[in-house]
Amino acid sequence: MLTILGFVMIATFLVLIMMKKMSPLAALVLIPALFCVLVGQGAHLGDYVIKGIGDLAPTAAMLMFAIIYFGVMIDVGLFDPVVRGILRFCKADPVRVVVGTALLAAIVSLDGDGSTTFMITVSALYPLYKRLKMSLVVMTGVAATANGVMNTLPWGGPTARAATALKLDAGDIFVPMIPALAVGLVAVFALAYVLGQRERKRLGVLTLGDVATVTGAVEEKETEQVLVGAGAGAKGGAPAAARPATGGSAAPGSDGSGGSVQDLDLQGLDPRRPTLRPRLYWFNAALTVALLTLLILQTLPIPVLFLLGAALALTVNFPHMKDQKARIAAHAENVLNVSGMVFAAAVFTGVLTGTGMVEHMARWLVSNIPDALGPHMGLVTGVLSIPLTYFMSNDGFYFGIVPILAEAGAAHGVAPIEIARASLVGQALHMSSPLVPAVYVLVGMAKVEFGDHTRFTVKWAALTSLVVLGASLLFGIV
Repeated sequence: MLTILGFVMIATFLVLIMMKKMSPLAALVLIPALFCVLVGQGAHLGDYVIKGIGDLAPTAAMLMFAIIYFGVMIDVGLFDPVVRGILRFCKADPVRVVVGTALLAAIVSLDGDGSTTFMITVSALYPLYKRLKMSLVVMTGVAATANGVMNTLPWGGPTARAATALKLDAGDIFVPMIPALAVGLVAVFALAYVLGQRERKRLGVLTLGDVATVTGAVEEKETEQVLVGAGAGAKGGAPAAARPATGGSAAPGSDGSGGSVQDLDLQGLDPRRPTLRPRLYWFNAALTVALLTLLILQTLPIPVLFLLGAALALTVNFPHMKDQKARIAAHAENVLNVSGMVFAAAVFTGVLTGTGMVEHMARWLVSNIPDALGPHMGLVTGVLSIPLTYFMSNDGFYFGIVPILAEAGAAHGVAPIEIARASLVGQALHMSSPLVPAVYVLVGMAKVEFGDHTRFTVKWAALTSLVVLGASLLFGIV
């Protein structure tokens, strides 16, 4: 019964948010509360929720102060050179913009923290996507998938969890997986290229100067409707700002849509905003590099690092209390949205774990693996990791499920190291899971509905995970 109710609860949650019948925050709270009562454990709901909140409180604190820290760094202009460099590379070509999104997300993901990656990527590229009227859900989907592949770094979390759970060395797990992960990253860039071509076909190639020309035809209907497009026009059609090429050019001072370039939302690139601190640029750069270095070295807990970093950044860049309050207020909306989602997710994970639904679902899946597949438990683990790491937290999967799979594999002569490597396959999809707090940073800053992001990203991320699995089998890693 718990197994069935667990699957039904997850399916109900996903259907309601993808159909936009409930907000993610309300769905994360009300649906598990209802199912907790249905399984006859309503009296323990408070205990499950408090336990879930306790487990996720450090994550909420980290996200809160990370948003403030990187928000201040954006305000003072630390990332403006990055944005200008991306603008020069992209040349207003949608293909370059989307490929640049994958590249930036992959590079920043080297710090091992998804929230940091998404904050920097969105901050740098959001103004460009808005200016070109590109689909913001393409940005969130590509960034999340690229970060998911890179999330397998030994300091990223999953590899360390697998090593701890199976008492293995993280390097022994990760290093042999590098070729397969490299293929997965190539798949992400290929995906970015395809999505960029689709955006180019929809919008044409624009220019960022005073004169903007649309050089490509725009289809009236797309193969797959863009779910969230800044400035999108009628359903299934092209954005109002995009026009079929006529061989002529727009009027000077225009962006090709009949409006002034200056009217577009480019505050993130405004070289005259009052919060800029050019004299403190190298201090802020050194502070950020030091923070990310300490984060990778795990010198202090991540929440403590960002708490100290945010306090120091505010104090040095805005020494007057009035200015500090203004900066905190400016980022309060993002802080509230993300931390609220984290605590709402605590209800979902608390009930799913506390009632025993997760354990029953996992054991049911493992018990239904045919004996003939026993010698191929590496492949089985890789396949199972794709849905399980989406529906479960990494802690639940690596400490609850992977040891069971390793035990089943050992009975058929499959080494635990193979199980550990195969368990990393699903991370490309995991980063878009509703149970991953960082994804709410991504969709919140990009102003994308979580349901739209899910509907768009899941298929591409799952395909990327399958590419990694296929490469692992081809190279004999799993």
